[in-house]
Amino acid sequence: MRDPKRVGILISGRGSNMRALVEKASGYEIALVASNKSDAAGLKWARARGVETWSLESKGVGKEDYDRLLSKALEERSIGTVALAGFMRILSPWFVEEWRGRIVNIHPSLLPKYRGLDTHARAIEARDALSGCSVHIVTEELDAGEVLGQAEVAIEPGDTPQSLEERVLAAEHELYPRVLSKFANR
Repeated sequence: MRDPKRVGILISGRGSNMRALVEKASGYEIALVASNKSDAAGLKWARARGVETWSLESKGVGKEDYDRLLSKALEERSIGTVALAGFMRILSPWFVEEWRGRIVNIHPSLLPKYRGLDTHARAIEARDALSGCSVHIVTEELDAGEVLGQAEVAIEPGDTPQSLEERVLAAEHELYPRVLSKFANR
């Protein structure tokens, strides 16, 4: 039985958003942190805090084959909500369909602007006054699902993609746990 308040977080690296979701969990439980990189720094951090982890290297494994193994790991733990937090793989259409309406992602732009990569550089280059982040439902189309929440961050004179990224990341760490709590309790 999938329980929407039992959350599985998918990461590929350090997991800074995963850390925020774990530390600020309210109304949901992080039941699993999973990664496609067995050496992801975020896995070690999660284990040190007693959060169950699962990892399987995705390199050399077919996309849908990998996603079926991942889905099985989530189902075995009665996960009902999947939160992407720096998971650097595009999910297979099979996985998105299997978990339709139950996968959320944090994206570093004010969607629908700047879907995909290099969002901070693109916002600065466009001379936007504001950037920010969005939590959205994952669909087959990249960064195109329903937006559940956003936080604005001013673009300051002299900003570089790195300086803007730092401030947007801080906003992500506040926004994502709040939105995930509402989503898991819908």
